[in-house]
Amino acid sequence: MTLLGAWMHDLDSCAVHAFGRCLVQWYGLSYVLGFGAAWLIVRAMIRTGRTRLENPLKASDLVFGAAVGAVVGGRLGYVLLYQPALLTSFGSVPPWWGVLALHEGGMASHGGMVGVIVACIIFARREKIPWLHATDLLALAAPAGLFFGRVANFVNGELLGKIVAPPGEPAPWWAVRFPQEMLTNHAPELSADQTDELARLAYEVAPDAMTRTEQVRAVIDAARTGAGDIATRFEPLLAARHPSQLYQAASEGLVLGAALWLIAKKTTRVGVVSAWFLLIYGALRILTEHWRLPDDHLAAPEPLGLSRGRWLSVAMLVGGAVLLWNTYEKKTNAAAGSGSDEAA
Repeated sequence: MTLLGAWMHDLDSCAVHAFGRCLVQWYGLSYVLGFGAAWLIVRAMIRTGRTRLENPLKASDLVFGAAVGAVVGGRLGYVLLYQPALLTSFGSVPPWWGVLALHEGGMASHGGMVGVIVACIIFARREKIPWLHATDLLALAAPAGLFFGRVANFVNGELLGKIVAPPGEPAPWWAVRFPQEMLTNHAPELSADQTDELARLAYEVAPDAMTRTEQVRAVIDAARTGAGDIATRFEPLLAARHPSQLYQAASEGLVLGAALWLIAKKTTRVGVVSAWFLLIYGALRILTEHWRLPDDHLAAPEPLGLSRGRWLSVAMLVGGAVLLWNTYEKKTNAAAGSGSDEAA
């Protein structure tokens, strides 16, 4: 494993192993950490009087509803927007329906946001508060979950970034070589010699594998665990890429979070934080999508050369602008119990 130049990704997507199987994956753990952080943030805001909610126990109700909305919305959004074939995919083992196969990955952040909005509307009606007040609270808590989710994407070696150096070529120190690229449509083009070396590695590691995919997966596992000289021989066959997952973790988690808390300190008007969440998140997604590749099964070119993620982010910008205009046009009252009309 190189210490300078591009680093070869060798992280395990499983957080906890036991009894010969993975009990907890980092992706699932990221959801627990994200919603746990959201609960702590909302609870602290209630205790300090920054909301119209008075009972700290309501933090559990809001965050639990948001968690359900995020998972359901995120999964349905991914299926409908990115992989509708899962709607008609059925198997003979649990969970039987492709839509329910969450363990295989596939969540759309934009769909998750729609699910959270629906959960906020339901919660707000029950608590007799403006639904935008509920979304404001969760908007301030959401960057923590987005951060943990993007870090989990990096650990899993998914949502690959664009290539900065082809296989076998020197690369910047900050670049990363992801073995998982060999199992996607974003696998780099190899020379004849590199193709032969990959074939030799695959046969040496898994001579009895039934398919080429099984062989390559075995090579990836062997390289990650440091078996023999597999990693040393495998690394020159991998492209060096932008760690776009970490770019998005920093932008959606740290930058977005800092900006929203600064805005929240300057206004108590309901809906302002939610509007700026849409505007800033949308702008940051459009920016960071420059270094990220689309899901590998989305090969068709998008209108005007923009990825689907960018088009959805454009829609967020429009929605955020409309919401911000509407918020000030209606002179919405303060979020906290003061009843002030103070604006940013």
